Amino acid sequence: MIVVNQNLIQKSFLVFIEIESIQKSEKLENGFSEFKSLVYSSGVQVIDFLKFKQKNPIANNFISAGHLKKIKNKVSFHPVELIIVNHVLTASQTRNLEKFFNKRVIDKTELILDIFATRASSHIGKLQVELAQLKHLSTRLIRGWTHLERQKGGIGLRGPGETQLETDRRLIGKRIKRLNGRLDKAHKQKELNRYSRKKSRNKIVALVGYTNAGKTTLFNKLTESNQFAEDKLFATLDSVTRKNVNPQHGPILFSDTVGFISDLPAQLIESFKATLDDLKSADLLLHVLDISDPDYKVKFSEVNKILDDLSLTSIPQIVVNNKCDLVCNKKINSLKKRNHNQVFISAENQNEYEELRTSINEVLFKGVFQGWVSIENSRGNIRSLLFDLGCVKEETVSPNGTMFANITIGNDELDKFINLKGFEVCDDKDILFEITNT
Repeated sequence: MIVVNQNLIQKSFLVFIEIESIQKSEKLENGFSEFKSLVYSSGVQVIDFLKFKQKNPIANNFISAGHLKKIKNKVSFHPVELIIVNHVLTASQTRNLEKFFNKRVIDKTELILDIFATRASSHIGKLQVELAQLKHLSTRLIRGWTHLERQKGGIGLRGPGETQLETDRRLIGKRIKRLNGRLDKAHKQKELNRYSRKKSRNKIVALVGYTNAGKTTLFNKLTESNQFAEDKLFATLDSVTRKNVNPQHGPILFSDTVGFISDLPAQLIESFKATLDDLKSADLLLHVLDISDPDYKVKFSEVNKILDDLSLTSIPQIVVNNKCDLVCNKKINSLKKRNHNQVFISAENQNEYEELRTSINEVLFKGVFQGWVSIENSRGNIRSLLFDLGCVKEETVSPNGTMFANITIGNDELDKFINLKGFEVCDDKDILFEITNT
């Protein structure tokens, strides 16, 4: 058992502000709960919080003077080390708030970056997190120094020289350039991998959706994998691709991807381009939705907005309403009447996957054929093609040399074989007679 030293856990104070001037038309009903979940995911301890509304952000401190005093009074009663704000702050606003509270202040971007840093496990994931952190840090260097006015001096080095801030910016710039180079190399390797998958005729299905919607649980059930799945925001950070193992599907590769969140900072999307590019090669997107969440409609719109920003709206999409076991049957039946092109499941219960499998096969393969076909003994090339596709489950040969194969194949591929001479789809009675007399 791992023992956590409670003294090492940072104690935080949460500041949740609703800004009327930048409020979207659709706001999260449980916005504060999501913010708290983000904080808990980072592993800090929440001591207290303050929620309030404000008409406009203040240029210097973001927070109005009256609310600043309220926060300072509350913080003074607790041994708080960290103040976390639910908005993106500028470098000067963060610096001014730290001076006022005499505490470390972080915004939503730094909070998400901290969670990403603890979740990244793959080589590419770690590079992407470091790149995002450096890009964020480069605008906040001044916070870390008190001697930036000092110039380099000494014999042979007299003159204006270079400030410590300039040196750090130059070093960070070099590191960012190096990371971009390494990510470009990894990106090209991923492109080769995607090309190989396409060449092998495998269809790629990517699971997308809001963070903590149940994508990884569904992915594990579809592929018999054991990827880490937990009831936490951003439990999955690195994209993972695994082959389908269920014979009721065709040749499919399922890809689990990082979850989205509302108001995701732009630099995070840019830094995770290599991961999100996996979505561009997908033949189908499974948009997983937590139907038990009161904010599921807003979150559905948020994910679609990000997909639109990434130019992914042209890819076919199936909406998978997950966690139906947490919703009453009356609500589910009502939603089914209104949403005919969606499926309803509980990712934990594989017995409910029949409708999902049918929908996936319909979109990717125009449905799947499972049955017997006959191939003339002179058409060995057709038999070879079927085996290359990996769709032959069983085969037998009649006394006259005709081969019979029991296959599972997409209707789109089957149409190509039907036009070939020497290939026929068999009636069940005919094949039973032929096999019995073999």
